[in-house]
Amino acid sequence: MKFENFRFETDAEGIAVATWDMPGRSMNVITPQVMEELAAIVETVANDTAIKGCIITSGKETFSGGADLTMLQGLGAEYARLARTEGEEKAVAHFFAQSRKLSQLYRRLETCGKPFAAAIHGVCLGGAFELALACHFRVVSDADVTRVGLPEIKVGLFPGAGGTQRVARLMQTADALQMLFKGEQIRPLMARNMGLVHAVAPRDKIVETAKEWLRAGGSAVAPWDEKGFKNPSGRVYSPAGMQVWPAANAIYRRETHDNYPAAKAILQAVYEGLQLPMDLALEVESRYFAKILRSKEAAAMIRTLFVSMQELNKGARRPADVPPAKLRRVGVLGAGFMGAGIAYVTALAGMEVVLIDQSVEAAEKGKAHSHKLMSDQIMKGRARTADRDALLARITATDDYALLKDCDLVIEAVFEDPKVKAEVIARAEAAMRPRAIFASNTSTLPITGLAGHSQRPKQFIGIHFFSPVEKMMLVEVILGRKTGSRALAVALDYVRAIRKTPIVVNDARGFYANRCVMAYVREGHRMLLEGVPPAMIENVARMAGMPVGPLSLNDEVALDLALKILKATKAQVGPEAIDPEQEELLVELVEKRGRLGRKNGKGFYDYPEGGKKRLWPGLAELQKTKLDPDTIDIAELKQRFLVVQALEAARAVEEKVITDPREADVGSILGFGFAPFTGGTLSYIDGMGVAAFVDLAKALAKKHGERFKPCRLLMRMAREHTSFYASSADKPARRKAA
Repeated sequence: MKFENFRFETDAEGIAVATWDMPGRSMNVITPQVMEELAAIVETVANDTAIKGCIITSGKETFSGGADLTMLQGLGAEYARLARTEGEEKAVAHFFAQSRKLSQLYRRLETCGKPFAAAIHGVCLGGAFELALACHFRVVSDADVTRVGLPEIKVGLFPGAGGTQRVARLMQTADALQMLFKGEQIRPLMARNMGLVHAVAPRDKIVETAKEWLRAGGSAVAPWDEKGFKNPSGRVYSPAGMQVWPAANAIYRRETHDNYPAAKAILQAVYEGLQLPMDLALEVESRYFAKILRSKEAAAMIRTLFVSMQELNKGARRPADVPPAKLRRVGVLGAGFMGAGIAYVTALAGMEVVLIDQSVEAAEKGKAHSHKLMSDQIMKGRARTADRDALLARITATDDYALLKDCDLVIEAVFEDPKVKAEVIARAEAAMRPRAIFASNTSTLPITGLAGHSQRPKQFIGIHFFSPVEKMMLVEVILGRKTGSRALAVALDYVRAIRKTPIVVNDARGFYANRCVMAYVREGHRMLLEGVPPAMIENVARMAGMPVGPLSLNDEVALDLALKILKATKAQVGPEAIDPEQEELLVELVEKRGRLGRKNGKGFYDYPEGGKKRLWPGLAELQKTKLDPDTIDIAELKQRFLVVQALEAARAVEEKVITDPREADVGSILGFGFAPFTGGTLSYIDGMGVAAFVDLAKALAKKHGERFKPCRLLMRMAREHTSFYASSADKPARRKAA
């Protein structure tokens, strides 16, 4: 057989090397053709008496990111077609057979009678690492870029090609479950210490290390296929097992609130599989995998967190007629917490940074933030002292605006005051070269208004980071009314260079993410004023799928900032634009009680020094009525939290603030943690069905107020029986930059 995706060679010693190197791709992925060729390689090795064993390695800079998830999406589409044309029973049988092909291929490799080794450099994740686990020997390079792992849980799936069964037989059950639940990428030495790989070697020695294992008579039998094999944690039904499984079930429920079917399937597959021989265990895993692959949660998460995010990261919204920008030097105005974070991620990406503040001392303080972050990485073994020194050398801390003359891009992150921003815009533009782009990191002020202070509004754009900059993966790129295509292209090239995900939004108060977040926080405030116990508000929000409760989130962003935004909105738009009772609550907390949030150690929570935060007992004094928790409908509270955010997202679409459903969904999950299992704000509506969502919103509006009233766009979509993704046809209307 002629191979397109592999180079297959056998040396004089009878050792075969299959080098995975897909043409036209920067990374190897598992596709039907790759599976077909790998199957042929396995049969060749198994049936050729001259071949002693085989090593699988990569011809690229990294091993593989795993399966092409669009292939799995295709299985779902094929299932739906067969269900319509040939009936549910035939559709299910076909789907099950197709979804377990990779698992069967790996099992054939594992039991073919010849030893296989995997020689890994770079990332080896998901189905690719399951391939490595099926090999009898695994060696990874000691390079910083090398990682192994099973991250399927992060897109609503779980390892369905033997991962749950092999990992659970390589390590203690509790450790295996933790690995499968977290889906983290594991570094080489840690992977060896965990028993996931056998050896760590320099990059140029990994294939030779595998050959040495084969020469030494490497076994072609996996440990679990040897007679007398015992699971690392012993039998499931044993005193030791009973210490694991009740606790594992409790942790699962605490962490997922039953929102993630894949997490429950992991528990079930491992629990049942450990009681069976490997072949039956793999069939059990395959049945759960087929079930999860058909779930609406997996479909939504794959679409948003894999397909859509990948498209956005590759420049789906970038103007095609603008040449790529080569950013070498970036100016950052303001060395406070946000500016310092922007300087860090920019320098980390290899660009030079001019960090400007009112004084050199203030700028140096901002630069010290990068020193601390890099030192933390060094302490964790993720960076070297030389890396820190090199990064710091790329940051120039100064008060001299003249140093902006060679910058390709300048980002302001100064105090949220229009007058202050107008001043720095003028000073910066006086020093910048004519073609340089100016960006504002404002989170509250409309970009069009700020661009009014610019002498070149076509080159003015918003690049809105989220806090903390080094951790948050989303960046909102905001188009002012006069922003040009080149400014948009440069902004998107910059965001890609710092390895974050961009969404493009049109100018409006609160842009996209913040207006949804504010709706979420306000709903928490409303519940508090209604008399819902504060602890119930926070716990139910997490049960709904949010990462933190609204009261805790408000403390993090600061209560005085929330009050400032509320007052500014009231002054600029009118009193009808705000909730007067919410304003009264914040005035009481901030102005009368001096509770500003985490930053001064007291907000909705108390933050004792050296202790855990706890809800402030004084909140009870602010509740005019107190509801009996036993009479409160928890399901309705959960709906309120999600519906109020989804409604705000729909209004943003109606107002053309956001024009692409992919960006609404990706932005909602990465930006403010909207229940990932739903696929995002608009997928939440589509998943429920627009008509059903409208009915729910109307019922909530009748009971709790006009904020739940569905917008005209939703009403029309309900009448026309359409959805956000169907109506967009994945080709959304976009406002062109000027």
